Amino acid sequence: MLDLRFVRENQEAVAEAMKSRHASWDAARFSQLDEARRAAIAQEEALQAERNTASKSIGAMMSAGKKDEAEEAKERVRAINEEIAAIGAEREMADNALRDILLNTPNMPADTTPVGDTEDDNPEVRRWGTPRDFAAEGFAMKPHWDLGPELGIIDFERAVKLAASRFILLGGLGARLERALINFMADTHGSRGYKEWWCPAMANAETLTGTGQLPKFEEDLFHTTEGLYLIPTAEVQLTNIHAGEVLEADQLPLKYCAFTPCFREEAGSAGRDTRGLIRVHQFDKVEMVKFAKPEESYDDLELMVADAENILQLLGLPYRVISLCTGDIGFSAAKTYDLEVWLPSYNGYKEISSCSNCGDFQARRANIKYRDPANFKGSRFAHTLNGSGLAVGRTMAAVIENYQQADGTIKVPEVLVPYLGGIEVITPE
Repeated sequence: MLDLRFVRENQEAVAEAMKSRHASWDAARFSQLDEARRAAIAQEEALQAERNTASKSIGAMMSAGKKDEAEEAKERVRAINEEIAAIGAEREMADNALRDILLNTPNMPADTTPVGDTEDDNPEVRRWGTPRDFAAEGFAMKPHWDLGPELGIIDFERAVKLAASRFILLGGLGARLERALINFMADTHGSRGYKEWWCPAMANAETLTGTGQLPKFEEDLFHTTEGLYLIPTAEVQLTNIHAGEVLEADQLPLKYCAFTPCFREEAGSAGRDTRGLIRVHQFDKVEMVKFAKPEESYDDLELMVADAENILQLLGLPYRVISLCTGDIGFSAAKTYDLEVWLPSYNGYKEISSCSNCGDFQARRANIKYRDPANFKGSRFAHTLNGSGLAVGRTMAAVIENYQQADGTIKVPEVLVPYLGGIEVITPE
C-alpha cells in the first residue's frame, strides 16, 4: 500500500505512475477525501482543547459557588462531546474511503522498471542455453500434452472426471517426477541459505490483504464458506509470517522458501495455454521470499533471480530473463524479472518464474518493520521480495519436451536421477 503522506506530497508522480501502469487514479477524489479528513482532525483537536478547558473550569466554578456557570460549562462539555462524535464519524468515513482507494492502488514502479504498455515492450536481459533442433536430430518433437499420456504419466481425461477441466492427474513416474522436482528445488534453495517452511494451503482475508491479493483480486481466488481462501502462491503465507512484527537489522535479509499447492481461478484465460500443464486451476510451486533493508533490496532481487536461474541451469533447460515494463508488472511489484523457459511445443519461451521487489508496499499493508538502532531511531518498514523457484508443473512440461528422445522416452536430467531412485529414462508404463 502506498503511504498516504507520500501520495499527498507527490500527486503528479503518482498520477504519472498509474498512467504508465494503465491503472485508474482519481486525483480529485483523493484530494477531496484527504482534505476532508485533515479538516475533521483539526476540528476534533480544537474541540478537544475547548472541552479540556471547560472541564477544568467546572471545579473552580463549583468551589467559588458559581453553580449556574458550572452547569452551563457542563452543558457545553456535553455539546462538545456530541460535536466530536459527529466529526469523528465524518473523519472515519474519510479514513475508510482513503484506505479503500490505497488498498486498490498498485505499487509505484521503480525508476529502473522499463516504461511500456504490454508484454511486447518487455526488454530481454539475457539468455542461457541453446534450444534443441529436433529436425536436425531426425525426429518430430511431441508436446507434453501428447507425450505425457502416451507414456502413462499424465492423465488429463480422468482428471476431468475427478474434478473439472484444467486439473491434472499424474500417475507412476509422473507423480514421482513431480515429487522429485519439488524436493530438488527445495533442497537446492536450502543449500543457498533459504529456510524452508511448511505452510497452510488456506489463508484468511487479512493475510491475503497483506500481500495485495485482496481486495482487488478476490475474483481470482477460490474461497470457502467460512471466509478462508485457497492460496494462489506461498508468497502469501511466507510474507505474512512476520506480519505485525518488528525485525532486527542484523537478521536481514531473511530468506525463506516453501513448497505449496497453489489454486487460481484463471478467469478469462483461453487458447493454447489451457492445454497441458501450463495454465491450470491447481499446481505445485516452490516459492522464495526475502525480507530486506531498503538500501539492499534491489541487490537482493538480483540474487533471487540468480537463485531461480540456478535451478534451470542445473536442470539444463534453456531460458531467457526479461524485465517487465510498467504496463505488465504485477499489482504489488515495483520491479520484476521474469524467467521464461524454452518450450518446444510453443517454439518459444514461456514464463516459469517471476521475481519481484515490492519495496515497502506489502510491508506497509502487513505492518512488517525492522529496527536498526545504529542508524536510526524507532522502526521502519522492511522491503519484501518474492520469486518462483520454480513453478513445478511448467518445469515438468519443460523437462518432458526438452528431454524427449526419438523412441518416445524421456531422459531424466542428471540432477533428478537420485530423486527418482536411480531411474535415468522414463519409458511407457
